[in-house]
Amino acid sequence: MSKKYIERMEAKASASLGVILLVLVIAEAAVSKGSFEDNFSIMWSENHFTTSKDGQIWYLSLDKDTGCGFQTKQRYRFGWFSMKLKLVAGDSAGVVTAYYMCSENGAGPERDELDFEFLGNRTGQPFLIQTNVYKNGTGGREMRHVLWFDPTEDYHTYSILWNNHQIVFFVDRVPIRVFKNNGKENNFFPNEKPMYLFSSIWNADEWATRGGLEKTNWKLAPFVSSYKDFSVDGCQWKDPYPACVSTTTKNWWDQYSAWHLSDDQKKDYAWVQRNLVIYDYCNDSQRYPTLPEECSLSPWD
Repeated sequence: MSKKYIERMEAKASASLGVILLVLVIAEAAVSKGSFEDNFSIMWSENHFTTSKDGQIWYLSLDKDTGCGFQTKQRYRFGWFSMKLKLVAGDSAGVVTAYYMCSENGAGPERDELDFEFLGNRTGQPFLIQTNVYKNGTGGREMRHVLWFDPTEDYHTYSILWNNHQIVFFVDRVPIRVFKNNGKENNFFPNEKPMYLFSSIWNADEWATRGGLEKTNWKLAPFVSSYKDFSVDGCQWKDPYPACVSTTTKNWWDQYSAWHLSDDQKKDYAWVQRNLVIYDYCNDSQRYPTLPEECSLSPWD
């Protein structure tokens, strides 16, 4: 990949990509981000959670005893969800930092889920990000990308756009994955269950780094990931069924322009596809001799 293009991609981290994201910037400015206590609850190991003095940066740590995690107090169905993360520096082989949405507090058998998983590495190796989509407890829809920057040196923004037409995973406003709906009842697109947003750090050295060949070096613990600037512009769930779920007029993330990538986003998505994808389950015919139904849907439509 060209150095010039990487520099341009990095520059886009602070610029909008097309009409949708111009609207997004305006929308985000109107969203009250609030404090950690306003938005989140600790899931486990509260003694592995700390904040900066002003409370605006949150730290999760992992040692040989346990990791830590937090979740939103509210559930959402559709919207824009964004957070800035700085990942574990140095030798982080075996460590996974997860940032995801899920319809359940635990890994239930019927859960819907949208995953960002940041896979730890040995110092000097490429930084990998894995995404996955679950519906009714069925996942197996992994994609892996190489990041075009060092995610341990500074904070980068990781976002999910979720509506009834598509799910888009963004890194610094660059779309790295597009997961389409077919407009019919199906078993692959999660659009019925409201979800919490979670983040956690945990040990997964049985699979995370080089398929489990690289183990966690506990002499380097604690491993710390940090977070800030959580922002949500979405439909907060209210039983039995909030009105905002069905509208296509009041929310930018559920209007026609958010159902597709913009022209500028398509250019960047094409570059990502050419240069950064290292695994796509839709191209794994050994694993899936008959490709899943959603693999026939074009991300360009």
